[in-house]
Amino acid sequence: MKHPAKTALAAALLSLGLAQHALAGNLIVSRTVYAGTASTVALGQALPGGGNAIANGSFPNVFKNETPDPSFGVTSPIYLDQLATNGAYVGTLSINPAQLVTSFASKSELALNLAADGHSLTFMGYAAPQNTLDVSNSNTAAVFDSTNPVGSTFPRAVANVNLGNGSVQATSVNAYSGNNGRAAVLANGQYYMVGNAGNGSAAAAGLCALSDNTGVQRIAADSTGNTTPVGAKTQANCTTNGYQRGFSITQVGYSADKTGKDDNFRGMAVFNNTLYVTKGSGSNGVNTVYQVGAANALASNGVIDNAAITILPGFSTLSEKLAETAPTIPTPHPFGLWFADANTLFVADEGDGVRLNVAGKVATFAGLQEWTLSGGTWTKVQTFQKGLIDQAAATPNGLAWKVQADGLRNITGQHNADGTVTIFGTTSTVSDETTHDLGADPNQIVAITVGSGSTAANTAFTVLRTAVAGQRFGGVALSASNTSLSGFVNLGGYVLNRGLNKFTQQVTLTNNSTSPITGPVNLALDNLSGNTALANSSGATANHAPLGSPYYTLSVGDVPAGGSVSATLQFNKPASGGISYIPRAITGSTAP
Repeated sequence: MKHPAKTALAAALLSLGLAQHALAGNLIVSRTVYAGTASTVALGQALPGGGNAIANGSFPNVFKNETPDPSFGVTSPIYLDQLATNGAYVGTLSINPAQLVTSFASKSELALNLAADGHSLTFMGYAAPQNTLDVSNSNTAAVFDSTNPVGSTFPRAVANVNLGNGSVQATSVNAYSGNNGRAAVLANGQYYMVGNAGNGSAAAAGLCALSDNTGVQRIAADSTGNTTPVGAKTQANCTTNGYQRGFSITQVGYSADKTGKDDNFRGMAVFNNTLYVTKGSGSNGVNTVYQVGAANALASNGVIDNAAITILPGFSTLSEKLAETAPTIPTPHPFGLWFADANTLFVADEGDGVRLNVAGKVATFAGLQEWTLSGGTWTKVQTFQKGLIDQAAATPNGLAWKVQADGLRNITGQHNADGTVTIFGTTSTVSDETTHDLGADPNQIVAITVGSGSTAANTAFTVLRTAVAGQRFGGVALSASNTSLSGFVNLGGYVLNRGLNKFTQQVTLTNNSTSPITGPVNLALDNLSGNTALANSSGATANHAPLGSPYYTLSVGDVPAGGSVSATLQFNKPASGGISYIPRAITGSTAP
């Protein structure tokens, strides 16, 4: 296939280091780290979603509490990493947990989307305290579902990272009561979001209220609170089955599904002023790729409202409910999308999630699917899996079970000068342990380059980076121009202090948010190169994974909005090689 020259996508991201830039072509990756401790959950305590805890808050067994409490999760901090396209580490922006957090181990969260104007980056989370239980299934103020076993109420939140100055604006929204928001994109002054709603057994009016709170939602970027459903009502009256917002399975010839469940979307992309979404989970609706509203609807400052949501011609129209009825029929599980051009679409498929050594595994759809458009119909050309799902299962440090890539979740891509394209993505995982939440397992960032001669047999993925236990990669975006940003952590160069016979480095942490950072503020040095040690370390992380990383306490108190703290790190002089590490801010903990 031939692809056009590289298109302008967006300005860049983060700064880590003195006056560093986010360089054109660098990757932006969202990441979360489990920040709980043993005391986050007490053995035997009543859990918000039901049942009693069978494990305390220590990682990784804390996520075996999914067995008594199917809604189990723990809110965790968010980081945005900048990487070179070969996976080399460039820098990190820590998102202030006082603004928003994500949920560990909700694997469908933290997709990244560049705004339509290229000036900012958006993702979704929660306006909730760090280390709070079951927030991803809490209610919102818009729809309180009394049948939801999780009785708490927390707003969801859209984060907008200004790529001109590095500031982060968090907008609280009342969408997705009982479930999670998965992704958001800013277009024409509106945040468009995708997610799911409902976690109880609501009926009648309550069920329809949840249907109005799910699927594709929007809110003006300068607003907060209640959102507007983008999809048109598929029927006028509220009933237990068939009241959907945008798409109903009746559009493809099936009987009506449970109200609110046909529009359980998770992936999204804007291309040529048109919004596209995916559905790849749940036992209702159709797992496939959709167009939201008319083509070019976002042109000329357009706003999408009261829209039909339709399956792209050529993509699956098979009812998931029918497919799950014996004899079962395998179906795809699409997630992220990236258009190479108007006639070439790459679709990430996360795989079926069947665990290792469990019967019934189907890998037909998993990986990166290439689709082409001809005569108004999309056709799947091939599915790239080599170097991805054929990786050997391995036991990560800190875990007692094996983990293996199962497919792809979020993706992005770039055009290369030789006419090829490179697609970057985050992987899904499965394991051979059957009692924990699979979303808690570490995943990977991978890349694959596809050209006119590429086939599924001769083209393989490259693993750029593998998360450590207790961390998970979420979404990926790609910078397209150089932009200077004020970073969260600024690292100076290494200077040899001959008197100490050590290398020193000046570190400054700046609070770019509008809320104070709760102290103590500690800087952990993850993956510190083995040729050195932090000579003036305050200790090693014992409660915030990854464990064993040296840390330095930058401030025992809070850091106010706009404020900063500085320190000088001292490193033992390496016999050879350079010093490298991944900085991680740990806030509000006296025992990191």
